[in-house]
Formats: sequence, C-alpha cells, structure tokens
Amino acid sequence: MGSAISSTISMGLTYCACSSASSICNACLGQTSPHTSGRRRSVLLLALAVLLALTFQYSLAPAILGDGNSWWNVVRKTPGVGKRVFRGWTSGCEQYLPDDQQGGSDEDKLSGPFGQCAGNAGVYRPTFFSFLFFTFAAVASYLRPSLNREVWPAKYSMYLLLVVASVFMSNHPWFTGVFLHLSRVGAGVFIVVQQIILIDLAYNWNDNWVGKADSADRLEWGSGKKWLQATIAVCSSFYVAAFIGIGLLYHYFKGCGGNTAIITMSLIGIVAVTVVQLSGVDGSLLTSSVISLYVVYLGYSAVSKNPHGSCNPLLAKENDPYDIAIGLVLTALSLAWTGWSWTAEDRLSGDNVKEARSLAKSGNTFRRGQDPVLDLDDPLLEYNDADRPPSGLALGSGGDDDVLVSQGSDIWKLNAILALVSCWVAMSLTGWGSISGAVGGEDGDQIHNAANPTVGKVNMAMIAVSQWVALSLYAWTLVAPRLFPDRDFS
Repeated sequence: MGSAISSTISMGLTYCACSSASSICNACLGQTSPHTSGRRRSVLLLALAVLLALTFQYSLAPAILGDGNSWWNVVRKTPGVGKRVFRGWTSGCEQYLPDDQQGGSDEDKLSGPFGQCAGNAGVYRPTFFSFLFFTFAAVASYLRPSLNREVWPAKYSMYLLLVVASVFMSNHPWFTGVFLHLSRVGAGVFIVVQQIILIDLAYNWNDNWVGKADSADRLEWGSGKKWLQATIAVCSSFYVAAFIGIGLLYHYFKGCGGNTAIITMSLIGIVAVTVVQLSGVDGSLLTSSVISLYVVYLGYSAVSKNPHGSCNPLLAKENDPYDIAIGLVLTALSLAWTGWSWTAEDRLSGDNVKEARSLAKSGNTFRRGQDPVLDLDDPLLEYNDADRPPSGLALGSGGDDDVLVSQGSDIWKLNAILALVSCWVAMSLTGWGSISGAVGGEDGDQIHNAANPTVGKVNMAMIAVSQWVALSLYAWTLVAPRLFPDRDFS
C-alpha cells in the first residue's frame, strides 16, 4: 500500500515537473503557431551562445589552465579527463608560452598570450556551433520556412549537447584553424551587410515620409506640410546631435593621435557626404543626417576600444568585481541586441516598401477592383475606360500575402544574418583572433579582459574601417546615378 502511494506521488510530481518545464519552454521560446517566424527563439539561442562564450573565455578557460581556486579542480582530478581537456584547450597555444615557462606554474600559464589563446579558443566553441546551427537553419528554412518555428526544445538540446561535447574537443583544426579564418570572413561580410541595411532603411524612411506628405496633399492641398516639417526637424536634430557628439569625442578622448585621427576623419566624412548630397538631385538630407549620426556612433565605438589607459577614460578596472560584472553584462546585452535589431522583419523584407507600378500595361486585360495593388482610391487617377487603367505610376504596398511573396520566404535571411552575427561575436570577443600579450603591457596598453571584453587595437581598427565602409557605400549611392545616368539604381 505504501509503495503504491509513493509511486502515485512520484508520478504526480513527475507530471507536474514536465508540465512546468513545458510551460517555461513555451513562455521563453514562444508558441509554435503558424503566425510566428521563430525570430525570438533564434535570437535567444544567439544570446545563449554569447553568454556561453563569455563564460568559457573568462571562467572555464582559466579554470582548465590551472586556476587553483576554481570549481574545475573536481573535474581535473577525474582520471583521463583533466589532462585530455587541458591538452585540447591548449592545442596550438604552446607557441605563446616562453621556453622558460614550459611546464611552469599555473600563474604563468594563466597570464599573457598563452592564457589569452586558450580564452579565445573558449569563445570559438559556442560561436562555432551557433554558426553551424544558423547556417543549416538558413538552408532548411529556405526549403521549408515552417521549420524555423518547429521543434525548438530539440534544437536547443542539440545545440547545448554539441557545446558540452566541444569542451572535450581539441582547438585544432576546427576552432583555431577553420572557424577562426571563416569567422573573419563572415564578420567582414556582416559589417558590409550591416551598412547596406542601414543605408536602405535611411532611404526608406525618407521616402516613406515624403510619400505620406504627397498623399496628404493629394487629398487636401497643404495638409502634407506636417510631414515635411517633421522630416526637417528630425534632420536638423540628427545633425545637431552629430556635431555635438564630435565635440564631446574631442573633449573626452583627446591626447592620442589614433583617437584624434578617427574623430577628425569622422567629421571630414560627414561634411563630404553632405556636400555631395546637396550638390545633386539624388539622395536626401534626412538620409545624410542618419548616416552622419551613425558615423559619429561608430567613431565613439572605435575610440572606446582604445586599449591605452590614458586615451580611454571608459576603461574599467580589471580586478574590480563591479566593473567586471558591468562589463560582462553590457557586452552580452549589446551583442545579443545586435542579433535582435539586425534581424527585424522590416530590415530583411521588402514587403513594407512602396513599389512603383505602371498603370498602362499593353496587352493585358484590366478590370478595376480585381487587382489588389491597383485598387486605389486616388483623386488624381481618372478611369476613362473600366477595362483599361490610366497611364502613370501607382504606389502599392506588399501587404497581401496571397498576392505578393509571403513573409516566410524571408526567414532564411534571418538565419543567414544570425550566422554572420555569430562570426562577428567571435571576432569582437577575441580581437579578431589576435594575441596581444599580457594585460597592462607596454605603454599602458590593455587587451580584452572580463572588465573590458571588447577592448583592443584590432577591434578599434575594424570599427574605424566599418565607418568608412558606410561612408563609401552611401557616397556611391549618391554619385553612381550621375556617373551612369542610363542605369536604374532605384
């Protein structure tokens, strides 16, 4: 009797536990309804990869190398496990350990390039498998979009199992070999794609507000004035914020040639693209103001990565627990937010962009009211013949899933962007795979540490490069129509 009661209670508790776990999964991962894209769950997996990368870099790697106060001591004492893991995580890093430190103390191994190499290898493990996950997801969702919102508990379980298995894998050849070079290429591609998306959004923003002004004027002359005033107000605000930002950068990041060069080039770039835009008929001042403010942001991001203590007032103290916690949390949030913001549906799809369509299609039979895009109530369009539309252009939005391409066809782009973001995360946390030396090295330079996870000369240089990629791409959109007037750049 007692065993039966005990068995019943155990079954009840098991059922409650399973139900609770299911509810938690649904709450965190979202429902698998046909109206969801799986974006939230995809970005959540990226955020998990970022957290694991930081944990591996600043907790697990030092523990494996011999941090005497770490929790890894229990695993290290397991026969065959400790040595295997140590050899795997230090594979390819021996070259960074001076000859007089071969087989030296644990503190010698934890500090300097040797410890940094092992920490970088820790970052590559979760980001490598997130890259693979999103790459396969992109292919699968291209073939069948609904796969991106299905079986997420199994996907998470598989990813976590692969990451756990990677702890026992060797750095070479997959992590410090193949993925290191692959992620450098992927991160570079993401930088370019990032700039293209932003420029396209800036143009679409201007076109949207100007289009609303034109539409309002067609209904009531002068009613579109408010949209034009809003455009001018936003444009002015962005330019004021940009120039104030330049002034603040000169004030707080002065005294170093590298910082001054980046800030000055930012100012020159802003003035140059604005002059080019005002000298022609292409582009818009609102778009230029958006790019200008973004350039200032990139300039700030670059100088804030300066590893020289006297040049960067934002450097946190390495041994301060508060600074370490703040540094890790802000880094995790910013990297995860990058994945979330750059995979928004309106950035990956053209469904909400107004399309110009000809209203005079020779050889086609037209019935007013039967074309959902051309069924317009426009006072300037006069239908003289019910079977033929007037000549001209109509603006139509692709909001009808039955007429235009479904949003599901763009889901593969979400996974492709997240695969590139995985590469970019790996490069941001490791200084693009560079081994810089010990913290507090020559001339006060510092490498990335737990308090400053993304600080480093290489990160600083790459952000400066991305700034000029953005300026160059935008400048090209302004001058290309002038150089090739016979080509359509719309």
